[in-house]
Amino acid sequence: MPAPRDRQPGATAAPGCLGVDIGGTKVALRVETDDGRTEESAFTWGPHRDAEDDLSALAAHLKAFPALADVRAVGVAMPATVGPDERITAWPSRPAWTGLALGPALRGLFPGTPVAWADDGDLGALAEADAADCAHLLYVGVGTGVGGGLVLDGTLCPGPARGSFEIGHLTIDQDGPECVCGRRGCLQATASGPATLAHAAALRGAPVTFDELRAGLRDHLPWALTALDRTARALATALTSVTELLHPDRAVLGGGFAAGIPALPPAVTAHLTALARPGHPTPPLAPARLGGLSSLRGALLLAQHL
Repeated sequence: MPAPRDRQPGATAAPGCLGVDIGGTKVALRVETDDGRTEESAFTWGPHRDAEDDLSALAAHLKAFPALADVRAVGVAMPATVGPDERITAWPSRPAWTGLALGPALRGLFPGTPVAWADDGDLGALAEADAADCAHLLYVGVGTGVGGGLVLDGTLCPGPARGSFEIGHLTIDQDGPECVCGRRGCLQATASGPATLAHAAALRGAPVTFDELRAGLRDHLPWALTALDRTARALATALTSVTELLHPDRAVLGGGFAAGIPALPPAVTAHLTALARPGHPTPPLAPARLGGLSSLRGALLLAQHL
């Protein structure tokens, strides 16, 4: 970890911390200062070319974000798989990042400032557990992919030293659709935002945008209801499987896609109820308290503990 930046004699302490949520389609930033002020910013990735182009776009946005004048620590939420050598081993949503030395790249963006990163699903779980004051919590985030995290006794499971909680790659149907990871039947291949829209398009016989899906659900159109039910059933199957093994007290559903579909949590709950067995109820499910910002708030918690 790099040493804190040098300060001029008489300089005041840094005003706060920065959280960065790097997603497959969007990057969100939030600064929280020691006196309670907050500032947020976000941008959408351009067409995917290579990692250097993406890093340049991120650097340009950081330069234009005045709240970054001086922060004392940075926490980053990442959906990519990062090896012990700080290199990205897989990121299906932006495959050109594979092989990138993430640690040096991030430290280059924030020279002289302590930087830490962790899986976005794990950080989402940490933030939701903190917001709910719950020591045993299962979090699932549905967005461009499906991520998640598990907090047991107030601590991430399995823990950063042992890898991330990859619920999105839990196999729920061996004959299911092909996942970007190369396997078939992963939760992500059925229940992610893009997978839901693709299934809706197949049922409708025409492309479906996110707004069109929302309108279709509002108008109770069969193709929209069926597509959402398939996603809800897949999520309930995964949640039930994890519950059988690890017994969280509650489950929360978040992520950008889920936050925009109010009908999703009750649809998942209906399938959870159907999957419960005598003496083994499934945990209560609620929308994430932080909405689509769980991973971003988790990144801030990470920075605040540096």
